[in-house]
Amino acid sequence: MKKTIGIIGGMGPMATIDLYRKIIEVTPANSDNDHIHVVIDSNTLIPDRTAYILGKGEDPAMEMIRTAISLENMGADFLIMACNTAYYYYDRIIPFIKIPMLNMIDETVKEIAKLKMNTVGLLATDGVLASKVYEYKLNEYEINIIKPSEEGQKVVMDLIYNGIKASDFSLDISRFRTVIEELYFSGAETLILGCTELPIAFERFSLKGNAIDPTKILAEKAVQFAFNNKNN
Repeated sequence: MKKTIGIIGGMGPMATIDLYRKIIEVTPANSDNDHIHVVIDSNTLIPDRTAYILGKGEDPAMEMIRTAISLENMGADFLIMACNTAYYYYDRIIPFIKIPMLNMIDETVKEIAKLKMNTVGLLATDGVLASKVYEYKLNEYEINIIKPSEEGQKVVMDLIYNGIKASDFSLDISRFRTVIEELYFSGAETLILGCTELPIAFERFSLKGNAIDPTKILAEKAVQFAFNNKNN
């Protein structure tokens, strides 16, 4: 029997939709009934994850914990989150639930390791960079990491917050294209789209280049877990 997926969403809403869409797309189904039961709580009351990590905002953990417990009570057999930065709080959430929770960061780095790459570029929020959630995991596999310059990181944050989160698809992304080129020029073999808004940006703005989509990887792992009750 298929397991029910619970999505801690709202971080942000469009990223939540993107994760659910990718779950549907990678599910082997010929009819509605072949798809997986998915319970989504798009909780937009969860405070900004990056703001708290940088010491500028309210702790989001308790609201995320409440959402996790709510999803478990609604029948979810395991949980996932539609936000890379949110996995900084992973260890604070799991003691409060009795069901498994997949880790987007771990699953993404495992897939990168299978590709036997030596150097990757990381596009992510300031919170992901400051918390080093990807860096610590990549170091375990001895994979080098390249990050944007200080000015380049401001451009990345502008696209995430003032572009995708604000639903402004008229944003000028010429500077963001330059950031991507600089990462490749510095030796990145691929780019980790380490914020769930970034795969949306790459699609909406038709951005090119070799990139890893953690949202898609999480969707694939969630479908595997739902059908097999194990994390392959």
